[in-house]
Amino acid sequence: MSLNYDVLVAGHICLDIHPDLSGEGRESFKDSFLPGRLVVVGPASCSTGGAVSNTGLALNRLGIATRLAGKVGDDLFGQAICQIVAARGPGLADGMIVDPSASTSYSIIINYPGVDRIFLHYPGANDIFQAEDVPYRLLGQARLFHFGYPPIMRSTFVEGGAQLNEIFKRAKRTGVTTSLDMAFPDPSSEAGQADWRSILRFVLPQVDIFLPSAEEILFMLRRDTYRELCRQAGGSDILPFITPQLLSDLGQELLAMGTRMVGLKLGYRGMYLRTHERILDRSMGRAQPSRPGEWAGEELWAPCFKVAVAGTTGAGDATIAGFLGALIRGLPLEQALTLAVAVGACNVEAADALSGVRPWDETLARIAAGWGRESLELNAPGWVFDPASGLWRGPCQ
Repeated sequence: MSLNYDVLVAGHICLDIHPDLSGEGRESFKDSFLPGRLVVVGPASCSTGGAVSNTGLALNRLGIATRLAGKVGDDLFGQAICQIVAARGPGLADGMIVDPSASTSYSIIINYPGVDRIFLHYPGANDIFQAEDVPYRLLGQARLFHFGYPPIMRSTFVEGGAQLNEIFKRAKRTGVTTSLDMAFPDPSSEAGQADWRSILRFVLPQVDIFLPSAEEILFMLRRDTYRELCRQAGGSDILPFITPQLLSDLGQELLAMGTRMVGLKLGYRGMYLRTHERILDRSMGRAQPSRPGEWAGEELWAPCFKVAVAGTTGAGDATIAGFLGALIRGLPLEQALTLAVAVGACNVEAADALSGVRPWDETLARIAAGWGRESLELNAPGWVFDPASGLWRGPCQ
């Protein structure tokens, strides 16, 4: 079989609509957004959003041959998404599904000065994405399959995650390496009330690489711990309160559920990675590490690179693209993790999800030139800093 490209990215895709709210002299948010009030704004920009767009197009920008598989309606928003994707490169949109019975998903992003972003999101066609919607004929030509955002794709998490499990079972049969990313569900929604522990126990044996954020997995597996951290943070960011021991416990629990690698995204605190000590107890597919023995039984934490942050849209997806791109290129584990946080750092230098991502060689050159890292002090037993790689190495108990 001749492989025509490296990665098929499937899952959530939507049209992001960004009204320009950056005008000078604006009143406060609470004074502007009142019933009956007309708020004059600037022009709106449109871009594709969701894991399919953010991770898939970032991989393409990094020089990884990629195909995208999302579901849209036969409407103006769906046409816009397909046009935007197709314009990024030939063949990218080959796996897109147009369903005349569905409406396309969209988000209106309220980015008001001095206020954290507000998303008005309509799930649309994402909610009816089924196992049959994955183009397995294309997947058989790839090395790696990445799926993103099941918590905001209703069909994938209802009935105990039966559709999500079927997607990954059928993907594994094609011989690819499988990868899964999550999204943070609305706590009061159906997704927020789902039994994610049971769903993950069901699905993770078919997943080679699991790449959620630390907040997402805490909400799904350790709800009481998540609430306690929120209490400690006083309603603010919980990342400073996440300890190395907590990450080690989460990593071990997820590996015990059946996945081979766990990467937990930690925003400005970098990325934690844990790999199974018997990483090749089962086949990891066509994108498995070129030297798997060097990837086995490792526990690492990569600090972020120093950047001026313009926006964080798609930063986690870009981080995933950096890691998967390094895996596809056969790089060592330490370098793959370094590339993950490097691509994520480049991403936040632009306000949108893609334009900050640099070509692969340019990203490597930036690292080689001595790109500085943010300070990360891990005062925890067994954790040792390796100045050669710039990574912290854990005890991996």
